[in-house]
This record gives sequence, C-alpha cells and structure tokens, in this order.
Amino acid sequence: MLSLLLDANISWRIATPLANVFGFCIHVEHTDLPIPASDTLIWEYATRKNLIIITNDEDFLTLASIKGSPPKIILLKTGNQSNSFIQDTLIRHKEQIINFSVSHDYSVLEIY
Repeated sequence: MLSLLLDANISWRIATPLANVFGFCIHVEHTDLPIPASDTLIWEYATRKNLIIITNDEDFLTLASIKGSPPKIILLKTGNQSNSFIQDTLIRHKEQIINFSVSHDYSVLEIY
C-alpha cells in the first residue's frame, strides 16, 4: 500500500480513484495545511506523514536537491491534461511507482 499526496496543481477529484488503486491518496487541500500551502510546508507535511508527493511543479526538484529524501516526489511531465488523463497515466505506471516507492536509489520519479 502506498500513501500519496496530490499537490494543489493536481485535481482533488482523482484522489479517491487513486486511493482505490494505490491504497491511500489525499489532496493537499484536504489536509490541515493552510490554503494555499507553500511547497516547503507540503514537503514537511509529506515527510512527517510518509507520503509521496505527486506534482507537476518543478520547484520540488529544487527542494529535493537541497533537502534530500524523504519525501519522494513523482513529477508529472505530461503538460496540461485532463483529470482522467492524469489518473490513467498514474494507474498505467503503477508498477513503476511501486518499484520507485521501495527504491533506496531514487527520490524523484518523472512520468511522461
């Protein structure tokens, strides 16, 4: 079971379908973080809760290079796409995401 945190730039509407596939998924707006939450607050929350951040915000690459891991980051490089496209893309990459979640070698996974 994976625990995923959707960044604000990804729709909250796909949290439940992704939870059905991955085990747990919450949108950043459904946490106790302020709205809008800074990337640093999201990073710290994900670290405390052992969540993998899913985002299309490349600022998280900077945080990863400065702070290291955890948390792990899944960076979507799909451009502006529909909710169903993003949901289907993540589900299609399920095996890769699971392997990434247990890897000690990588802290960022880019999905195209």
